[in-house]
Amino acid sequence: MLVSYFLALTLSLFALFVRRRMTYRLRAVLLGGLLVLAGFTVLGTDRGAEMVGRYGFGVNGSIRRAPELATAKPTPRPANLRYVGSESCKPCHTSIYNRWKRTPMANVVRDPRQDPKAILADFSHAPSFVNFKKDQIAFVYGSIWKQNYFTQVGNEYYPLPAKWDILHHKWLPYLAKEDWWSAYYPPHNSDRPTGPTCNGCHSVNYNIQTRSVTEWNVGCEDCHGPGSAHIQHPTGSNIVNPGNLNYVAGNNVCIQCHAQGRPAQSPIRGQYYDWPPAFHQAIADLGFKTALERLDHSWKLEPHELGKTNFYYYANGMGHKNRMQGNDYVQSLMYRHGVTCFDCHDVHGTRHPSELRTPANELCSECHAPGSENGPYTSTIEAHTHHKAGSPGSSCIACHMPKIETEGVPGQFVHAHTFRFIAPAMTEKYGIPNPCASCHKEKTTQWASGWIKRWYSPWRIE
Repeated sequence: MLVSYFLALTLSLFALFVRRRMTYRLRAVLLGGLLVLAGFTVLGTDRGAEMVGRYGFGVNGSIRRAPELATAKPTPRPANLRYVGSESCKPCHTSIYNRWKRTPMANVVRDPRQDPKAILADFSHAPSFVNFKKDQIAFVYGSIWKQNYFTQVGNEYYPLPAKWDILHHKWLPYLAKEDWWSAYYPPHNSDRPTGPTCNGCHSVNYNIQTRSVTEWNVGCEDCHGPGSAHIQHPTGSNIVNPGNLNYVAGNNVCIQCHAQGRPAQSPIRGQYYDWPPAFHQAIADLGFKTALERLDHSWKLEPHELGKTNFYYYANGMGHKNRMQGNDYVQSLMYRHGVTCFDCHDVHGTRHPSELRTPANELCSECHAPGSENGPYTSTIEAHTHHKAGSPGSSCIACHMPKIETEGVPGQFVHAHTFRFIAPAMTEKYGIPNPCASCHKEKTTQWASGWIKRWYSPWRIE
């Protein structure tokens, strides 16, 4: 950087004070040199790196800064790094912190003793299976689709037997029955602590021995790694920026929690975990970046047999329930071309649904505008969708990310992330919901298949 500044200053002084009349060629050379140096100067800053990461990527991510450049400088030994909590990031990253603080990520787990408005349920006419009172609730989980309640016994938390359906304003019984781990625990919530099943993803630095956390909710260090060295001496070399990682490690920042799987080694000290404790240990042993690159050593995605529908998957391998965005995404063409979760989402907070960087259609059009080499291969979006512009049928995510994955309460679904269109024939053969029927509920799959063949190809059936 200093060399760039020095050369720019030298060229500027030469251009200003040279006594002889310069030729046009010499002026052009000096001007070009200044522009090149200015570019290096900007891109050498943190803001420049952000610009490259945000705007300079191609479909395969090849233009993004090479991962090794971000770690070329000596980094602190993992054993010397400590978690310091998101509050420690606020003084330098105030605007980002304030945005994040309002996101669901930062507010999934709340203590009603500190935030009395956290409890959304109506206890005035609760059914008989709601056999607990407000003052027994130590934590609430959730604020969008459903809200679960937990009581504290010692230093452990246990789920209470009812949850609140936020959309329909009603109580529902709560007891996990079909998750893979449920067979290894007694059939009562009072015998199923949240430490092995929930806390690893709903906190920062959950310790399975002490059952302590640095902070509850998804904090800065869940995505950037332990921050003690960075707090003491803020540089780009002693903190992980997911945007500087290769696409596998970058996506693993999200897949560590947004995927249904099982620990590679199970049980761990007699306990069955629904999150990867070995990944947390790898962070301490190897560092956050290396642990992300080797996430598959500690976390195995839930297996699936093609052609069979089960609790987790549809017959074609698409996720059947929430928290399976990662299971979906690794099957997608987007993933194979190096696109990352944070190319579309900004978990620091935006004003758009699901923390999208821009409205969904605008976001998709950055790479998939009409006539682009990535498709659609039509002159207009309407020619591709055969629906009016601005209508639900012309929404990219309506067809390529249909809401078919259950959220744990009746009628609530989240978007699939394979980006594959589900043809009506797949509904007939395997019972997988298709996006045509989600809007045209009164029509048959045969009717929808007829239009698909007419619009696209007589051979495009599945």
